Parts: sequence; C-alpha cells; structure tokens
Amino acid sequence: MLDAIRWDSDLIRRYDLAGPRYTSYPTAVQFHSQVGTFDLFHALRDSRKALRPLSLYVHVPFCANICYYCACNKVITKDRGRALPYLQRLEQEIQLIACHLDPAQKVEQLHFGGGTPTFLSHDELRQLMAHLRKHFNLLDDDSGDYGIEIDPREADWSTMGLLRELGFNRVSIGLQDLDPAVQRAVNRLQSLEETRAVIDAARTLQFRSINIDLIYGLPKQTPENFARTVEEVISLQPDRLSVFNYAHLPERFMPQRRINGNELPAPAQKLEMLERTIEQLSAAGYRYIGMDHFALPDDELAIAQEEETLQRNFQGYTTHGHCDLIGLGVSAISQIGDLYCQNSSDLNEYQNTLAAAQLATSRGLVCNADDRLRRAVIQQLICNFSLEFAAIEQQFNIDFQGYFGALWPQLQGMASDGLIVLDRERINVLPAGRLLVRSVCMVFDAYLEQQNRQRFSRVI
Repeated sequence: MLDAIRWDSDLIRRYDLAGPRYTSYPTAVQFHSQVGTFDLFHALRDSRKALRPLSLYVHVPFCANICYYCACNKVITKDRGRALPYLQRLEQEIQLIACHLDPAQKVEQLHFGGGTPTFLSHDELRQLMAHLRKHFNLLDDDSGDYGIEIDPREADWSTMGLLRELGFNRVSIGLQDLDPAVQRAVNRLQSLEETRAVIDAARTLQFRSINIDLIYGLPKQTPENFARTVEEVISLQPDRLSVFNYAHLPERFMPQRRINGNELPAPAQKLEMLERTIEQLSAAGYRYIGMDHFALPDDELAIAQEEETLQRNFQGYTTHGHCDLIGLGVSAISQIGDLYCQNSSDLNEYQNTLAAAQLATSRGLVCNADDRLRRAVIQQLICNFSLEFAAIEQQFNIDFQGYFGALWPQLQGMASDGLIVLDRERINVLPAGRLLVRSVCMVFDAYLEQQNRQRFSRVI
C-alpha cells in the first residue's frame, strides 16, 4: 500500500509552479489545425482493425444558469429548445463516426459531461441513448463504467430513475461549497438537502459509484467554513472526491470577471484549506490518488493504483486507459492510438459543419516517437508515483539515463530536496512529493519551455 502523503510547507513553496494537469501528453496546448478529418478516419480504421475497446465521451454544453468560476465549454440559456438542433447534429456525428468502427468493439466506458447533461429532457435523453446503442456496442449487463455529471438543481428522483434505466451506473455531482455566502459570490445556490436527495436516490437505485466535486480558493472561502463543507461531504460518504484548486483567470474565462478578486482567499489560506482537507479526508479513510482526487480504499481507482494499472486520460484517472477514447459533441477531444483530435469549440461552427455532412474536427496532434516515450514516463509518475527505468528502456529501446541526461541535474535537485528518490534504476516520488507530482512530470515535458505558463493553473 502506498504511504500516506506528507505535508511539507517548504517543498510546496518551492515547487508550487504553474503547469499542465497532464490529462494528455503532449497537452492540448500543442494541438494545431493541420490535423483534420483525414487523420481521424485513418486512426478509426486502425482502431477497427485492432478491435480495440472504446470509451465514449459525450459533451452536452447547455446550462440554465451560469456559475462564475466555470471554465468549461458551455452555453447559458433558459431556452430548452436550443438542445434540439444540437442533438440532431450530435446524432449525425455519432452515425458518421460509428460507420468507421466495428460493431464488435465494445464500449467499456461512457461519460456524459457538460455543461449540464440533465439540461436535456427525459425524452431527449432517451432518444440520445437509443441512438448511441443503435450505432455503438454498448454493454447491457451493467458491467461497463457508464457515468454522467449531475447538477442536483437539475435532477430529481424521476431523473435519477431514468438515468439508471438508461444504463448509467456512476454519477459525478457538482457541489463546490456549501457556504451560502460563497455560493452567492459564485452564483451557484445549492442546498445540502438538494445534494443529499440526489445521493439518496443514486444509492437506492444502486448506482455503483458516487463522486463529489469541491473547489477551494473561491471568493469568501475561509479555512474554517471550507472545513465545515468537507465535514458535511464526508457525512454523505461519496466513493470518490475531487478537490480542485480554483484558478482565477478572468482574462481567459469571461464568467470569472464577475468574481470580485478582492474576495478571493490569500495563497496562505488556500494552502491551509488544502492541508485541512487532506487531514479530514485521510482521517475519514480516503486515499489520495493524485491530482486532487481521493477515493475510498475499496474503490476501483484505489485498487488500480495498488496494482499499478491506473491510467490517466482526458476523463481524468481511469481504469480504461487501454480503450480508444471517442469524443462526441462541441469541443470534445478524442484520443485514438497516437492521434489526439478536438472538435470545434464554437457551437455554430460545430453544427454548421455537421449540417454539411462533415465531421467537426478542427485541430489535433499525432504523437511522434519522443512524445510516446515521454507520455509513458509521465503516465507512470502521475499514476503510480514511481518509474522503473528498465520497463521504459525495454519498451522504447533506449538507455534511460542517456536519453534524459540533460534532465539529470534537475532530478538530482529534486532528490536532494526530498521530493523524490533517484537512483540508477528508478524514480520514487516520496510522500512529501506526491502533492507536487506535476512538478516532477514537468521536468520531462519537452514543450513546456516554449509555452506561456500563465495558461496553466498552479500545482497546489
């Protein structure tokens, strides 16, 4: 079993840098417009030939209300009718993609994200799932990981019953903070009772897993009131928790301009929130998986990490990294073999392109040999907190220390600081370094020096 993480304020001060979250390597910042539908069709053909299993991500961009902190691709509207033309184009995209795949390729994982997926009516959800089942080999024995993001203000018992009937068995619930003053400051009024009702429904209906999202660093948060939120959330006993650091980037995300920067907690307060949260969750039996994620010891993510089979992709930590990921909908990202590709992030452009019977692929990247090597290194570090050089050397036919010789002084510095253990055979991330594993991964990122670090959130 992995040792518990250890809080080290000095290390955090020195290594709390801005950098990628490594849901992919290379990251989406490297995507370019020279990748298009031809590359996607080529990758789909390879996937079909290999009969690789699939993970589907479906993006539903609509929200009835705006949350000021949100950096997602979304459309704010009270007009539920706006979903209909979008769904028509989404169904067209499903059909166009599926005809290049083999019906024998099973969909092991499905995730509806947003936006607010339950913005859709019950009839629209039924129709969309029926269309997916018609064109993809969705499992009907409840053995797949089929999840959906839930806003408790947009879901009730009947909605939860419908989702279970449609095959969903995992829910991820946005909560962020329970303090009314914080909720008013970010325009997301959501009571504990609303959240508890959705969780009670999920448990009664035998959903397999419940995740709750929290954010620290929001306006009017204090270590004391956020600790109360964490305490209430622990009492709800979710299987997983995501505790995200709020990155205030109003120059990039327009809704954040409505947040009063003077009401944001100071950096020292944010650190205290995270430290207390880790103490509370650890005392309640949760394991730190990495990158803001916690899980109970019997959760699949915790077990996969113990067995060193955990992986990471655009859906975060996963046990389905061996699947080809097909992204459907506006702004959705696919990862198929060595291809990353992303649909247009503009709703009108997405719909108009599909209206012309063309896929909406707008940019992407094809990994080269160096990308594949560094991706494997970063994946091992960020998932397992360890890296055996021999396995990488055998897989890629290199001498590890020779290939990465220029990085050795940085790694030795991290070892001297107590972030990692480094020898000729391996890197082990120490308990005090696990909160900072992104900083270790950044050493192996060949693109980072060319990038504007302001595009990224800080590690802590």
